[in-house]
Amino acid sequence: MSPRTPTELFEHSVEEGERRLDQSLLELASTSFIAGFTIVFGVVALGIVEAFVEPTLGHVAKVAGALAFGIGVVFLVAGRTELFNENFADPTAAAVERPGFSAVPALVRLWVVTFALNLVGGCLFALVFAVEGAIPQASTEVLRAIAEDTAHRSTMAWFARGIAGGTLVSLLSFLIVAVRSDGSKLSLTYAVGFMLALGPFDHVVVSVVHVVLGIYLGAPIGLEALVTMTAVVTAGNFAGGLGLVTVTHITQAMGAHESDE
Repeated sequence: MSPRTPTELFEHSVEEGERRLDQSLLELASTSFIAGFTIVFGVVALGIVEAFVEPTLGHVAKVAGALAFGIGVVFLVAGRTELFNENFADPTAAAVERPGFSAVPALVRLWVVTFALNLVGGCLFALVFAVEGAIPQASTEVLRAIAEDTAHRSTMAWFARGIAGGTLVSLLSFLIVAVRSDGSKLSLTYAVGFMLALGPFDHVVVSVVHVVLGIYLGAPIGLEALVTMTAVVTAGNFAGGLGLVTVTHITQAMGAHESDE
């Protein structure tokens, strides 16, 4: 099959965006909560695999852990859940097609509810793995170390990694629309999940879940650091996901449409 043109990509994005904008509050809250606890599986899988591989393969364990984390992102996309930042592109494309600023309330509702329920679902479900003996001791040490490393970065590092992570996750929306087969969609999703865990990319929901789980497991991280990290990484996600990826893809489609005319 021939690849979709920019105009076709935009039309498919608008169709998917309309579906997301028109969800009932109950559906939106439910799918966002599901996405929050689903990503925890990827985080815990990363910790278990990295701890298992590290004694024999050293630094290669980080690659193995990232490969394990990618499965959690596949679960998100296959389950058609709502992950903050991943839902920038399509809803914004749909909003552009609606008259004036009529779509702004629906867009704000989508992002606010998704952001809040992703964090609630992830932080609550992380409590399951904070129970003593729920995961191997070596894995708790890995997860604590990841949490401390994430929480103790500089503000500029959080912001820069947030831009990179927002760009990567928003790009996933366009990649999924660009290919036609389910196998290709899931393969691209897995690749993005792998890169997100390998770094240097920060997605606010993933980062917060990492840090909160680490706190549950005993990492010495204060509330101020957690709140500051959340705000800065979120700003970076908006800058990368909305500012770099979404706006440029929409203008590309508009330019292509004018050329067709």
